Amino acid sequence: MSDKINPPGWPRPSGYSNGVVAEGRFLAISGQIGWNEENELVGADFLAQAQQALRNIVAVLRAAGGDASHLVRLTWYVVDKNEYRATLTALGASYREIIGANYPAMALVQVAGLLEEGAKVEIEATAVLPGAK
Repeated sequence: MSDKINPPGWPRPSGYSNGVVAEGRFLAISGQIGWNEENELVGADFLAQAQQALRNIVAVLRAAGGDASHLVRLTWYVVDKNEYRATLTALGASYREIIGANYPAMALVQVAGLLEEGAKVEIEATAVLPGAK
């Protein structure tokens, strides 16, 4: 269980929270890119890669015994912020479909490039899973 923190008087953030307080087991998820189980990019399209990266995060969460509601932070690394902005409506719908209505603390950083050739987005995640295992 986590509590979203948004200071009084601040405008309500859209698609993220300013802070998250959580208690439980810490799970650090490596940066996920838009590749499938065979380590092949799902395509050259930014949106398709972002969708797959989110699905990969959920797969790691499930393997650890959690789900998307346990996410407390996402850091997005994008090669082109304009490509990200151009997909915002569709990306928002995809995010809600894959992650749900959980909006953790987030940051987005434009980078010069990513390690994997052709990758356009990499998403690093932090989750707090309930209870001791």
